[in-house]
Amino acid sequence: MQDTQAFDIVVAGGNYVGLTTALAIRTYAPGLSILLVDAAPESAGLGNGRASAVAASASRMLERLGVWQEMAPAAQPINDMIVTDSRLSDPVRPVFLTFDGAIGDGEPFAHMVPNPAMTGPLRARAAALGVDLRYGVGVTGIGEAAGLRRVELSDGALVTARLVIAADGVNSRLRDMAGIRTIFHDYRQTGIVATIHHERPHNGRAEEHFLPSGPFAILPLPDNRSSLVWTEPTREAERLLAANPLVFEAELERRFGLKLGALTVEGKPRAFPLGLRLARDYVRPRFALVGDSAHGLHPIAGQGLNYGYKDAAALAETVVDASRLGLDIGSLDVLERYQVWRRFDTLRMGVTTDILNRLFSNDNKLLRPIRDLGLSLVDRAPALKRYFIGQAAGIGEPEGPKLLRGEAL
Repeated sequence: MQDTQAFDIVVAGGNYVGLTTALAIRTYAPGLSILLVDAAPESAGLGNGRASAVAASASRMLERLGVWQEMAPAAQPINDMIVTDSRLSDPVRPVFLTFDGAIGDGEPFAHMVPNPAMTGPLRARAAALGVDLRYGVGVTGIGEAAGLRRVELSDGALVTARLVIAADGVNSRLRDMAGIRTIFHDYRQTGIVATIHHERPHNGRAEEHFLPSGPFAILPLPDNRSSLVWTEPTREAERLLAANPLVFEAELERRFGLKLGALTVEGKPRAFPLGLRLARDYVRPRFALVGDSAHGLHPIAGQGLNYGYKDAAALAETVVDASRLGLDIGSLDVLERYQVWRRFDTLRMGVTTDILNRLFSNDNKLLRPIRDLGLSLVDRAPALKRYFIGQAAGIGEPEGPKLLRGEAL
């Protein structure tokens, strides 16, 4: 048998949220030893063509952690946004709501960042600070031993930790191992994600078209490209993905339009099922959930990754503060602060996205005029628009985590 290795923290999941959590803790509590493991190979996060919306609060945190400077050259600022509500058969899509993307001093409320452009800098910075990164190694079991967590790894190694952090996704195996139950609602929708090249520039504009089948979001990327998040009922999505590429492009063109010229799909579109999943608890003794392991949200508001970054900032602050005070970083009393901080906020966003999806993903003749009137009223209320854009940017929360305000811990 191999000797047992001892760490202060084990992070399971080498995605953006897991890496950021490890990096933030190690930056401000360098005396804590951290092991990060991920069952996927090291190349998995570097080759996909997807991109993510990174809110202003998250980019402030990443800048404070010393990685945004490397991500920024590949990032596309979102300069403005429009919202429409129409049917595919409508000859014109009236714009009911517009947002200026700036939140002050020219800072955009969000950037679109290619996923590989986030992964590389996060890994490099974490490794430089001494985080032990092991890819191709998963967690096969967790238990308790002498007041610590015992973690069994797929390579046969056995490690102990004062705290285990699960960042292994919406179908988290570690969440199940810890006995944490979830609330789940299946939307019977599928999100189709693709990168589109078009002839004419988008000028940094994001568009969200509420169609009866679900939201159709067009998000700007550099070099006359856009990231597409296309929601359809699952059966229709399966038909589209199995169809001839010409059929897929024709259906895409019906929704995207030709205002940006001819369209070309880059790579193979990807699909993922949509549902609302919320963990009943975020913590157990010496165990915490972050990111999609704690919550899976509908992409209608584009906040999934950003709520994961909020988790990372809140848990890092909780652990760093406890470490400085000489407290047990894995005790339930310490971790309860993190749970209180994040659970209600995420529940509120889960309910909000659920209501929005139910309100707009239909062609109800009674609901349509009411929701369109609501969008128009918001468009005529500057204070409300500033509030909503601030919420999307993740700013304006004086009691929020310090890192999201760009402050040091």
